[in-house]
Amino acid sequence: MADKKKISDELKNFEELEKEDRELQDKLGEFIMLLNESKLDSDNVKDLKHKINTALDEKLKDKQLKDVRKVASAEMNKLDQLDQLEVLLKNNHFDSRSVKSLGMTQVLYRGIKSIIGLLFVTLGFAMIIMPAPPYFEMFTIFHFTRDDGVTLMDLISLIIVAVGIYIIFNALFNLKPNE
Repeated sequence: MADKKKISDELKNFEELEKEDRELQDKLGEFIMLLNESKLDSDNVKDLKHKINTALDEKLKDKQLKDVRKVASAEMNKLDQLDQLEVLLKNNHFDSRSVKSLGMTQVLYRGIKSIIGLLFVTLGFAMIIMPAPPYFEMFTIFHFTRDDGVTLMDLISLIIVAVGIYIIFNALFNLKPNE
């Protein structure tokens, strides 16, 4: 029963791919027809070939990494995941450049989150340290002396500092592999 379901799912996937590919095939046919009618010299043809190959390689790399991520994060049996990963690895070539670019993106993303967290912490401490006008202090929650104490604005500032620290820790020590 499971094999029949698996086969029917694969047939549905092929039908969807065929529908998507028809439009692309039509555009490709138009492109080839335009190339045959044009009067390009060899330098223009080489340049065009290079541009097409570069675009196709980039598309292929992105799709390969997305497929691996999709299989790795799918909620299915581990043996099925291994089977699908095996098929992906047999059919696709992965190199370190594609993984490095992905790593640099994650490092940049985490760096930006850390900077935002530091800005929150700085803003919170600045709100505590710098004097605020009396109408902005709202009211005092706990009095140390007659003229000093912990105000509502101080508590709001501490919440902002806590949110900043949470953002920093979440950015630096996040254990999720697929972000």
